[in-house]
Amino acid sequence: IPRGRALGMVMRLPERDNYSYHRDKMHANLAVAMGGRVAEEIIFGHDKVSSGASGDIQYATDLARNMVTKWGMSDKLGPLQYEQSQESYLGMGQTARTMGGAETNKLIDAEIKALVENGLDRAREVLTSQEDKLHLLAQAMLEYETLTGDEINQLLKDGKLDRPDESKGKPTVKPITGAAVPKSGKKFGGGPAPQGA
Repeated sequence: IPRGRALGMVMRLPERDNYSYHRDKMHANLAVAMGGRVAEEIIFGHDKVSSGASGDIQYATDLARNMVTKWGMSDKLGPLQYEQSQESYLGMGQTARTMGGAETNKLIDAEIKALVENGLDRAREVLTSQEDKLHLLAQAMLEYETLTGDEINQLLKDGKLDRPDESKGKPTVKPITGAAVPKSGKKFGGGPAPQGA
């Protein structure tokens, strides 16, 4: 439930210190980044998608751009670096300079778009085939507001969550039921509805 400027946030802790990632992990990260957008489409419909996933879309676009222009992960462009960072006037900030002509830039844009759209398609495939778990997680988020990775795994495995009852110090087992969108039509967040709603 949003309390600050972000509507929601996923924080991933690294399993270990990594300085490089494999291509398959990057493709998985693209799908994860697009998951929020796809979840909105599934729950609210295409016309009610909000701007809430803007940070995730920016992350996915930046990752795809790096895959194509810095890390040589485009089969069409080959293992070349097309973008170089430059320091600007007096070392204040950096700008990126793309190496290549107009045709190369068009191909770079097409490759970035294809990577992000593949992540979107993969997220859609997973979430539509597991829609019951999407609703289960959404209901748990409404009830508990914060979930750890272990709690998410337990919820997906058992369909319920064992959390200590803070008033008694004993674990309580609560089955999570119901839809993620209240039937009463009550809107959460208290802010204005997106334009066109």
